[in-house]
Amino acid sequence: MFIRNESFKLFLKLYPITAILLGINVLLYLLFVLTGTWRLAPEFAFTIFNFAAGSNDAMLNGGAWWQLVTPIFLHITFSHILFNAFSLYIFGPALEQLIGKFRYLIAFISTGIIANIAALFLEPIGFVHYGASGALFGLLGIYIYLVVFRREFISRQDQTIIFVIVLVSLISSFFSANIDIIGHLIGFLAGLALAPLFFYKKAL
Repeated sequence: MFIRNESFKLFLKLYPITAILLGINVLLYLLFVLTGTWRLAPEFAFTIFNFAAGSNDAMLNGGAWWQLVTPIFLHITFSHILFNAFSLYIFGPALEQLIGKFRYLIAFISTGIIANIAALFLEPIGFVHYGASGALFGLLGIYIYLVVFRREFISRQDQTIIFVIVLVSLISSFFSANIDIIGHLIGFLAGLALAPLFFYKKAL
């Protein structure tokens, strides 16, 4: 379920939404790095960050409501984009096949937005955040729903793998530096709560 051995061409054909999401995240990261870190156009990198990062002040006082969505696609460090892109590459395809392309896209975007809304109202006015972690934890929440309520979709071995990964991921959120814990938790709970909708009338 989580082992990827397809060719690049086959991956694009089987999991187009996952591929598109990965492409947007990686391209935006590269754009930020090329213009900012390499000092080619630092003012442009600054503009990208100010436009796409989730700033509570910009949303509440500046009307930048698009920032409920754009932070899902913004990463500015290599370790951040590597971890999130790898997680999406591993966990995205199985869900895309299970619930279909449209529902999968809605699941990813909606859980990410809910996590960002939580950050807006539960974090200080000066809080700024970015990254796909809230949406990724949303996918993990959907997987936990499957493990608990719809085990017919997942083998026993994969159920154990999912449980361990989710447990480790949630625990590590409390011990890692510069982590939006609220975003992780709310994203996870959003995925768990919305999962029945994505599997409504879904049968083997």
